[in-house]
This record gives sequence, structure tokens and C-alpha cells, in this order.
Amino acid sequence: MSATETTAATTTSRAEYCVVACAEAWRSAGEVLASPMGTVPAIGARLAKLTFSPELLLTDGEALLMADVPAIGSKPGAVEGWLPFRQHLTLTATGRRHVMMGASQIDRHGNQNISCIGDWAKPARQLLGVRGAPVNTLNNPTSYWVPKHSARVFVEHVDMVSGVGYDRAAAAGPSATRYHRVPDVITNLGVFDFETPDRTMRLRSLHPGVTVEEVTGATGFALTIPDEVPYTREPTEDELRLIREVIDPKGLREREVPA
Repeated sequence: MSATETTAATTTSRAEYCVVACAEAWRSAGEVLASPMGTVPAIGARLAKLTFSPELLLTDGEALLMADVPAIGSKPGAVEGWLPFRQHLTLTATGRRHVMMGASQIDRHGNQNISCIGDWAKPARQLLGVRGAPVNTLNNPTSYWVPKHSARVFVEHVDMVSGVGYDRAAAAGPSATRYHRVPDVITNLGVFDFETPDRTMRLRSLHPGVTVEEVTGATGFALTIPDEVPYTREPTEDELRLIREVIDPKGLREREVPA
């Protein structure tokens, strides 16, 4: 079924489609560190670990590698390793991590901004700063999670480059492109990638209930839109059970992506 057709009513919430889309980012990732930033990505990483990516490494968000998969907000019942900040940076620099960051702005080439809004000399808003975004994007796969898709976030040009996009990596040369990869951009409306000849953003799937027109109206640049846009896949019954009963029994996902 294409996303242009009418969808049937479903008991799966929008937040749960987002969780499944985030989990898919770590499918077949192997023994790499998942670094999800945000509630929905954290649930997605744990879902991937419990289903199709059992070798995935998860942390407690501080300095411990978890040997089990506790519910969001709970402490691990078993620990398999110590991961202090120094060792975490080593994993980042050697590419053995797939981080899913947020984005205050992102453009059609995948450049991301979490530093400031407005001119750098006199910004209208001061944000986090570039943090580890440049190293993340040049050394390991970096995906993005945007819980509220809007033209304020999806802009033609970011005000400052924090995470490096495909155009700037190409301009910098082989040292920048060697390990550079932005696999997924996941939002409350759909899933996007850069699998186009010019490495610009493409709509890969829509969450059920969302239209192409809704996405393009909330995006501040021209997206590549395939002739047939599929829907984000349905979660299995077991995945829904894990999300609702094991990983997020308090329903925190619904606060990040309201129905």
C-alpha cells in the first residue's frame, strides 16, 4: 500500500511507529554502542536490542554498559562493563557507535545545528553548543530524531553547522567523507534519508495517518518525493508487548509524541 492511499484505523499510536522507526536504525548494527538521545530513540534502541540486534551495546546514560534491558527510568539489573567518558570518546573516534542526536535545525544536505539560532555574532537564541556533533558525524553513523517536524527545524540553511552534512563533508575531501554517514532522520511525521544522486533529503516513509502534503508543508526546502511512498512498517504483536509492558510501561513515549 502506498502512503497516498487511505489508511485503516489502527491501535498502534504515532509514538509507537516512531519507536519502531528508531529501532530500525540499529537493525543488524552488530556489536556497536547505541547512543540514543531522547525518550523515543532510547525505547527504540532497547527494542532493537531485545529483538533483531541482540549484540547492540547499551549504556545507562552515565558510565555503565548494561547487561540487561531495563524499563526506561529504571536501573539495570546487571552490568557488563565500565564505560567512562574517556573510553566513550575512544569508541566515537574509532567508529564503533551509532548515535541518534536531536536537531534544532537540519537542512536538505543533512547539516545539523544545536548551537545557536540567528547570526553567530549576535544569536537570537543560545543553545547547547556544537558538543560532540562534528566528531560524531565524521567518525561514526549519525542519525537524527526530531519529535516535532516543522519548517523551523527543517530549514534551507542551518544558522550554524554543528553536525556535518553531505555537501560540507564532500567539500572537505576524503578525510571527512571516509566514515561520514547519516543513515536516518526520523520525525513524528515520517522517516527520511539521503539516498539520492545529489545526497539531499528524501522522504522514505510516512507514518500511517500522515500525508505527503503534510510533510512538505512542514518542511522549509524541497524534498525528494518518490512516486510511491510506503508507510512506516507496522510493529509486530511481540514488539508492541515489549514497548508497552517491558520497556516503557509508564507510557513516556506518548508524552514526547502526543496522539
